[in-house]
Amino acid sequence: MNRFRLAPMCGVTDHIYRGICVRMGCEQTYTEMISAMGYCCAPNQRATQELMIRNPLEKRLIVQLFGKDPAIVAEAARRMEDTGRYDGIDLNMGCPAHKVASSGEGAGLMLHPDIAFRMMRETVEAVSLPVTVKMRLGWDDRHLNAPEMAQMAQEAGIREIAVHGRTRAQQYAGAADWEAIREIRNRVSIPVIGNGDLFTAEDGIRKLAEGYADGIMIGRGAMGNPWIFRELQQLAAGREKTEVTLDEREDMIRTHYEAMLEAKPDFVAVREMRKHISWYIHGLRGAAQIRNRINRMTEPEEVLTAMHRYFEELRQAA
Repeated sequence: MNRFRLAPMCGVTDHIYRGICVRMGCEQTYTEMISAMGYCCAPNQRATQELMIRNPLEKRLIVQLFGKDPAIVAEAARRMEDTGRYDGIDLNMGCPAHKVASSGEGAGLMLHPDIAFRMMRETVEAVSLPVTVKMRLGWDDRHLNAPEMAQMAQEAGIREIAVHGRTRAQQYAGAADWEAIREIRNRVSIPVIGNGDLFTAEDGIRKLAEGYADGIMIGRGAMGNPWIFRELQQLAAGREKTEVTLDEREDMIRTHYEAMLEAKPDFVAVREMRKHISWYIHGLRGAAQIRNRINRMTEPEEVLTAMHRYFEELRQAA
């Protein structure tokens, strides 16, 4: 079983960053969520096709779909399977974004378990690939129905469930409830993957060792920190973690930037890399100042030169 996964995050986990995380030790990856309706209506749309790219480094890639019509989602899953690109289908029942959840998609399905069950069952029947589900604990504190939804998923033929330990109403506030995740694990016989507030490798290893979940899915803890997967592998093997050096951090930024420039137009790569650089340098001395400077830059080489000077200053100070 693949215990260490990278969570799908819109605008973060494109095929470039997923490949980086795989090199660091991530065992399973997911596409950013793809609209089932959008894919069925316009399969060749450029934005959708970019989301569907598989990095050659990805060992096990799952395509994540979202929607609210069971028949449409099942048809999109069937077409995705026909591409031969993926190792599984994941149904998004956890996205808390207002525009998604308020329309009955993503976490909105937690309010409509009958539709969610039909979607799971029809998708399972439509494909031969394993079908999984990612959900939240419920819509809010009055609708904590994830245990019942998990049992329905098992009955529908879902192979495993990933649970984010918050309700939709919480968004990302408060602490993830891992006791609730463990309760769900105890209610079903299929694997349960835990997600939420895993910011260090020690956190992840501890959750597995204490029986909270069968595997872990790293989200925000992997933003700017692909090394968390290397650390998970090292701790799981009984070894000490390898410290991330300034040289390694700078090299990773350059590697990521060059891959982005190769795959996308310069102006897109420059814009998208700003957030990644911000995450890569978070917590370093002078990070806010250099971030403000690079956010005004428009040329790739200008950014890379500024980053090199920044890291050179940090090395000299160390």
